[in-house]
Amino acid sequence: MNCELCIEHCALKIHMGNYFKNVWNSKGVKQVVSVFVASIVLCIIFGIYNPNFLSKNNFIDVFRDMSPYVIVGIGQALVLITGNIDLSIGSVYGSSAMISALMMSKGGVNPYVSLLVSLIFGVAIGFVNGQLVSRFKLPPFIATLGTMFVGRGIAQFVNDSRPTSGIASGVGDEVANAFRKVFYTTTFSVFGTTILIALLVWALAYVFLSKTKYGRHVYAIGSNSDAARLSGVSVSKTTTTVYMISGFCAALAGVMSVAKVTMASPDGGNAMEMYAVAVAVIGGISTLGGIGILQGVIIGAFMWIVLEKGLILAGFDNSIKLMVIGIIVVLAVGLDIIMRKVGDRGRLNISKKDKKATNDASTTAG
Repeated sequence: MNCELCIEHCALKIHMGNYFKNVWNSKGVKQVVSVFVASIVLCIIFGIYNPNFLSKNNFIDVFRDMSPYVIVGIGQALVLITGNIDLSIGSVYGSSAMISALMMSKGGVNPYVSLLVSLIFGVAIGFVNGQLVSRFKLPPFIATLGTMFVGRGIAQFVNDSRPTSGIASGVGDEVANAFRKVFYTTTFSVFGTTILIALLVWALAYVFLSKTKYGRHVYAIGSNSDAARLSGVSVSKTTTTVYMISGFCAALAGVMSVAKVTMASPDGGNAMEMYAVAVAVIGGISTLGGIGILQGVIIGAFMWIVLEKGLILAGFDNSIKLMVIGIIVVLAVGLDIIMRKVGDRGRLNISKKDKKATNDASTTAG
């Protein structure tokens, strides 16, 4: 009996030690911490170069500007964890903004009704994406590339490829200002309502990913979709769900842009899908699927905006800013692939050590 307890105790110690190692390495925690530390270092460097960077007003702008990136990054992150990608985010962002702005400026529709219509539109596009990828087996790149062009076409069609008028022309100044204040007022000294909304979306997505059956299935599909299917996971339903969430997030960010500038442009959201990928990848979400935590999206968006504003305050033009950020994205993806290979080797070695330790314990007990 004592021998059996000894074997179980040894196996448990090995298992717990390996569990924390795996959490640190495989779920993206290490990269999240690394990116956060790098962001703080960048803040200090930019602050030394230009003290205005560390001012309260600048950080209000940082939190305000990172909010839409957090929201679209969450949607893209969920899709990436399943091993897919959503290239329609930017066009859903732009077309949702155009739809809501037109409803308010031309139709005088209540802003919250137009918000609801835009969100339904975004979810509908997400549903189509999910069905094309999961049910009709189209490659996600091709499926969402197609809906990207459809969404951009809708954004141009609804108002003859012209920007909308100001929303106040339809709903009146008082209603327009009240709608804007919902998204763009400052609370708690440096935190604006936009970042609070983004954090609320993050919290809901976190609960979905970590506390629900479908959330656990998201990781399972990204790790091995065939094994997940054999285990009883509804790959089609789960994949469609994450694409619908991505469409919702893109539409919400688009309407937030209308509240910010009180109008919309058919070119709104251009390249937003790539920004969403960048924010997610910088935050440790694997492009290969199955790995990543949503905290990384917040840190990735923060680092993105810190780089943007820091380079601008340092006097670099937009071309340099884009090149620097592009290099960082490539490095992040490359690091992700390298760490995945190292992690796979590490888990293989750990498995061999576990087996050897258990065998040794059995031999000693015998």
